[in-house]
Amino acid sequence: MKRHVFEDYLKGIDNDTHQDKVSELLYWILDEFSELEPVIKWNQPMVTHDGTYIFGLSVSKQHIAISPEVATIKQFKDDIEKNGYSHTDNIVRIKWKEAIDYDLIRKMIVFQMEEKAGFTNFWR
Repeated sequence: MKRHVFEDYLKGIDNDTHQDKVSELLYWILDEFSELEPVIKWNQPMVTHDGTYIFGLSVSKQHIAISPEVATIKQFKDDIEKNGYSHTDNIVRIKWKEAIDYDLIRKMIVFQMEEKAGFTNFWR
């Protein structure tokens, strides 16, 4: 199964609660979108589709930073802000105590996959 790709990354998260939250998110993505390929690039877990970047994340002391690309953050800016998540043009921060809006994550991934269908570069 593809899940093993993320195992070493997850083991590197020292806080067990944080590790569980990131693990739940990554494995949920793989369960929801079986066509996505899990990879580790630049020491970060991400998923690709037909060789192009779809979604990735990183962790910090204060939050999970999700990275669905600039165009997707712009598309879902209102939903991101309604959840109370802070963001930049490139990342959305989900604080460790905040709930993950899985419906929003699903919408972002679907948008990325639709927008990047046939795309041949890794990044936009």
